[in-house]
Amino acid sequence: MKILLLVPQPFYQERGTPIATRMLVRALCGAGHSVDMLTYNPGNDIAIEGLRIFRTGSLPFVKSIPIGFSFGKLLYDVLLFFKTVSMLWKGSYDVLHAGEESIFFTLFIPRGKRVIVYDMDSSMPDQLLEKWSFLRVVAPVMYGFERLAIRRSDVVLPVCDALAVRVQEYAPKLPLCVLEDVAMDLQPSGKPIDDINKLVPDNAVVAMYVGNLEHYQGIDLLIHSLVELDDCDALRVVFIGGSDDDIERYKGMAETTGVSALCIFLGSRPVADLMLYLEQADILISPRIKGVNTPMKIYSYMGAGKAIIATDIPSHTQVLDENSAVLVAGEPASFATGLATLCMDARLRETLGHAARDLAESRHTYSVFENKLLSVYRQLEADKHET
Repeated sequence: MKILLLVPQPFYQERGTPIATRMLVRALCGAGHSVDMLTYNPGNDIAIEGLRIFRTGSLPFVKSIPIGFSFGKLLYDVLLFFKTVSMLWKGSYDVLHAGEESIFFTLFIPRGKRVIVYDMDSSMPDQLLEKWSFLRVVAPVMYGFERLAIRRSDVVLPVCDALAVRVQEYAPKLPLCVLEDVAMDLQPSGKPIDDINKLVPDNAVVAMYVGNLEHYQGIDLLIHSLVELDDCDALRVVFIGGSDDDIERYKGMAETTGVSALCIFLGSRPVADLMLYLEQADILISPRIKGVNTPMKIYSYMGAGKAIIATDIPSHTQVLDENSAVLVAGEPASFATGLATLCMDARLRETLGHAARDLAESRHTYSVFENKLLSVYRQLEADKHET
């Protein structure tokens, strides 16, 4: 089938959504489909047989496009919309495969005979409301547009069970397939790797957090839980990721609360080297306090075979359970108790790590992802031949 794939991100860059998109393209092209990708001007081309990459015009005054919504991203979405209209007018596509907010383009474009596939990595209204609470006055309108966009789709590929439930609430009879992410499969960068053992005392238990340091990630919760930590002097927490401003802010919080000696902030490191860092940890941490979609890093955490501690929110519980992780309430005392339990019990850490890896290898592999995706496209092809 001939597919127009809308990618409202800089592609390719080594961060979550572009990595997942590359995996999707690899599967589709590997099955013989022809994919025209339309994406933002920033990004690096990659070579996959069957893939052609088209880009919007450039916005020289937009220096970077951070994760999440921003004014620069909105401007590129406008360019993406008009380029989409142009490509649909000139080209004959069987499928319009729309990622994230690009699905809303379909509300303003004649659908013709093409199939619309919504690749639902998150809920756009949820993201906007978490970032800008003042938008709550128009929340019903935002969710109304989301409902319309879903109902206009022919099939939806939600990234997690929580989003699948929402799709079913909006359109009970609409075909869907939960297409979960998998652990990042990247070649190491070749750059020098920090030796964590040289940064901590002998016999330290290394807990590691990887990701940005936005409020929803729960870093405040994590630092305040260290204040409540008892009987675990060996614990050290290594933070990887975050902007310079966020790092300084949380260093200040750690200093103010008296736990700076327990915290090591490394800053950003190449995503390609993620597994090389995870393998040096004893405990992997996800203190996230908001969101329903499962972060891609959780699958890498699981694949690393290390003990995981996470908050018991749907973002985590739809993938992890009490047999594969320590799941705790999102408040400092509970998180501190969970950390202390793992810190003092090496056998439990080993048991949970093995269980998480086994779960990842049985349910969250590229092969599983590929089979799910291609089964959807086989059905689309069959439906096309019947009409």
